[in-house]
Amino acid sequence: MYDQLKLDNQLCFRLYTAARLTMQAYWPYFEPLGITYPQYLVLLVLWEQDRQPVNDIAKRLYLETNTMTPLLQRMEKAGLVRRVKGEKDTRQRIVCLTDKGKAMEELAKVIPDCLSTQICERGVDIDDLSQTLPALDKLIEGLRKVQ
Repeated sequence: MYDQLKLDNQLCFRLYTAARLTMQAYWPYFEPLGITYPQYLVLLVLWEQDRQPVNDIAKRLYLETNTMTPLLQRMEKAGLVRRVKGEKDTRQRIVCLTDKGKAMEELAKVIPDCLSTQICERGVDIDDLSQTLPALDKLIEGLRKVQ
């Protein structure tokens, strides 16, 4: 067997597993709010700056706009956001938080600390974790250039 084909030597497997386990760890916090992980990410973007074009949100989340449409439709149905026509370009769709979406920010503010606490309780040093962020940012940027 080739060493480069061993599962334990695959960066992609570690990243995939870390992402999947992170989303699982978030689930108990999202379930009472009635949201999913991708919806949480959209809300994070809109809590930073409300009233954004769909394309801008998609770029920020490294998603295609055709992925955003069904996600935003479900969020609209749940009463978290609404989509309105752009003022200058009516073909453009602007995503706005509803009162329910704005109120959810207060409920969600504890989520990052809860997850950090949960991770630390399992023996992960939060400083070690924080030091991985720049490396992950470089990896993401490098992979974006490949596509």
